[in-house]
Amino acid sequence: MPRTDPNDLAAAVRDGQRRAIARAITRVENGLAGADALVDALYPHTGGAWRIGITGPPGAGKSTLTDRLIGSMREAGETVGVVAVDPSSPFTGGALLGDRVRLSERLGDDGVFYRSLAARGAGGGLSEATEAACDVLDAAGFSRIIVETVGVGQGELDVAEAADTVVVVLVPESGDAIQAMKAGLMEIADVFCVNKADHPDANALVGALRSTLRLRTARSDWMPPVVKTVATQAEGLDALTEAMQQHRDWLESGDRWQAMRDARLRRRVRRLVEADWQQRFWTPERQVALNEAVATLDGAERAPHALAHRVTAGHFDAA
Repeated sequence: MPRTDPNDLAAAVRDGQRRAIARAITRVENGLAGADALVDALYPHTGGAWRIGITGPPGAGKSTLTDRLIGSMREAGETVGVVAVDPSSPFTGGALLGDRVRLSERLGDDGVFYRSLAARGAGGGLSEATEAACDVLDAAGFSRIIVETVGVGQGELDVAEAADTVVVVLVPESGDAIQAMKAGLMEIADVFCVNKADHPDANALVGALRSTLRLRTARSDWMPPVVKTVATQAEGLDALTEAMQQHRDWLESGDRWQAMRDARLRRRVRRLVEADWQQRFWTPERQVALNEAVATLDGAERAPHALAHRVTAGHFDAA
């Protein structure tokens, strides 16, 4: 019989049982009964994994690069969990790309665990479910966790909050430098990877990125390196891996690593509290009252700030 108690399931996850890991991720992804208790039971056993975000525009070769990185990590003796955040199916709400057929050659490797999560419209990419899935893989003992996102948008900016090291992947064939600046990716990148570097415009993109980085307002004393790769040929992987490791070494110097993870937990708790308050506040009665007010009020009473004040002041509460 499948385990249903959160503590029993958490124990099975910590034992590395793959079916338990899959069930646990399903539970937290879908918010099933006991999901919160499960995450809290696992959380004290997290913190051992290096969480790496891979993001960038569609078509940049993120998935091929991720696969190459996994191979490199496995050769180094590391175990790898992968959370691939996919666009949601408009019909089922599930992960449209499933468990990624292109990665099937690694499915027999017990040192690798793949899971696709549906974005479900949560900020365009990442959601609380993604962080919870990372917690499951972390508690299960995977030493590396890769979060690959679907494209660029607010969800991709959230990668910075879910990962220790963020690799932004760009290609020299679609104006990616400008796109990266517009999307805010310049601010979240710890490492830039110019993929498809055999393209004749690759050096121009590298130069544009480095020039832009010199002009940006630094969020820290870390200067993101720009590395060239050709993922399909496994070229540049050593340089990319070294750049990522340099970022981790920088984080682990002083108290940066713990400070970053403390800040991540604070942000996560704030999001959970805000979501809980919002759900509790917008009772069915208040929603009906607001709909009626919008339909019937005129003039100054219909103004948005005045209407919001009436809602928060309790004027719409049942007598």
